[in-house]
Amino acid sequence: MIGLELVVVLGVAVLVGNAAGDRYRIAPPVVLLLFGALLGFVPALREVELPPEAVLLIFLPVLLYWESLTTSLREIRRDLRGIILMSTVLVIGTAGAVATVAHQLGLAWGPAWVLGAAVAPTDATAVGVLAKALPRRNVTLLRAESLINDGTALVVFGLAVGITVGDEHFTVPHVTWLFALSYVGGVAAGALIAWLVIRARRVFDDPLLGNVAMILTPFTAYLLAELIHASGVLAAVSAGLIMSQAGPRVAAAAMRRQAEEFWSLATFLLNGSLFVLVGLQAQAAVRELHGSDLTRALIAVAAVSAVLVAARFAFNFTVPYLIRLLDRRPQQRLRRMNYRARVVTSIAGFRGAVSLAVALSVPKALDSGAPFPDRDTIVFVTSGVIVTTLVLQGLLLSAVVRWARLPRDTSVEEERFLAETTATEEALKALPALAEELNTDPAVTERMHEEYETHLLVVRAGDGETDDVDEDVLRHDRHYTALRLALLAHKRATVLRLRDDHEIDDTVLRQVQRRLDLEEVRLSRRPAAE
Repeated sequence: MIGLELVVVLGVAVLVGNAAGDRYRIAPPVVLLLFGALLGFVPALREVELPPEAVLLIFLPVLLYWESLTTSLREIRRDLRGIILMSTVLVIGTAGAVATVAHQLGLAWGPAWVLGAAVAPTDATAVGVLAKALPRRNVTLLRAESLINDGTALVVFGLAVGITVGDEHFTVPHVTWLFALSYVGGVAAGALIAWLVIRARRVFDDPLLGNVAMILTPFTAYLLAELIHASGVLAAVSAGLIMSQAGPRVAAAAMRRQAEEFWSLATFLLNGSLFVLVGLQAQAAVRELHGSDLTRALIAVAAVSAVLVAARFAFNFTVPYLIRLLDRRPQQRLRRMNYRARVVTSIAGFRGAVSLAVALSVPKALDSGAPFPDRDTIVFVTSGVIVTTLVLQGLLLSAVVRWARLPRDTSVEEERFLAETTATEEALKALPALAEELNTDPAVTERMHEEYETHLLVVRAGDGETDDVDEDVLRHDRHYTALRLALLAHKRATVLRLRDDHEIDDTVLRQVQRRLDLEEVRLSRRPAAE
């Protein structure tokens, strides 16, 4: 019965945690993490464990795929060099710094590198939720770093575990081969699966079948990469980035609408559940250590957390300036960030469920049958670091953002205005030819022309400063929208009355209501899925 109880508890925790976070203006992941820790005191939930396979094979492919699907590929291309450096050099350097500190605190070099690999990568889920209020470029850099750096960390982790248990050896050619296979093989696997899915979506006109193919995409890409011992993380990410470019061309509107609604709800639930489970597992990790071991582990949590922040600061305030010295091109100067923005990026290095899943993946025993050295300490310190970064850095981020006084990012609004006005203007130009081609009645053509002209006026009037004419246009549009919404409500009430009077069937009610709902969403300008 614990499975059903856990589903209900997770659902309630996600619901209440997000509501409480919105109500008290606290980042929901922080609240959900605390909820998970409190749930650990419930006797029935004490035996609940977060299987690493669940995160690495179920949660991770879906969440990374959606994050990459909704990330700007243009922004990634523009800052690709910095993203690659943060996803490789910073991760390896951070793992090494953590390993050095952990070794000084008493861990052998093998377990110390395992711990370093576990806590080195930032978490895409946490970054996507906690840093979404930052300007677009900052968010893109953080999200792209988090999407890619898991692949680097997993290679370091696998090498560290292999050396510790005696299955791996460290040589430069061998390590180079592992990284090359991880990156090249992962990207190739993701590209192949994306190509197959694009072909499949052109075959399946039914939105349901097309979206089944889309749901299978991250899992299939991840599986194929794992089969060739490449990075499943990079496979899911590359598949998502490719689909973000090809999807708008190969999918029909109904398929896209259904996909966005499904994925937005699914990832919201998975994200929330994951934070609760991390809190639950962190509380369980505390119970595994006692006495001097617990004291040493608590010291390690504080030391490792400090090293993680220091490593990001060191990277952000050295490597970019080195690039400035070596690359003097004018376009490079346009990419520069001031020191305040670098401080924000350094603080926003959140760790999450991926780190915990990696720590939990540490084998419990060596090939000789002896226990894996300091495994409980690795799990505890990783859990403590996750809690520290999410809670302390998450709460600190808003204050740092206010201090940084980052300029308001209006690029999205400006580009959306450009897209809407240009699309409407070109549609108006094409209207006469299309009407003639379709042999459309002149009255219908005139009506359509008036509607598009009105829409263009409203779009232009809503862009920044408005004069009296623009204000009249906006007021007319508000009145028109309010009246249409009121009429839709009246139509909906009428349809419900007909159903209640048994004059129409529930099937007919759902069909009519679906059209009314779509029109209401359009008029309300509140997208069904963000």
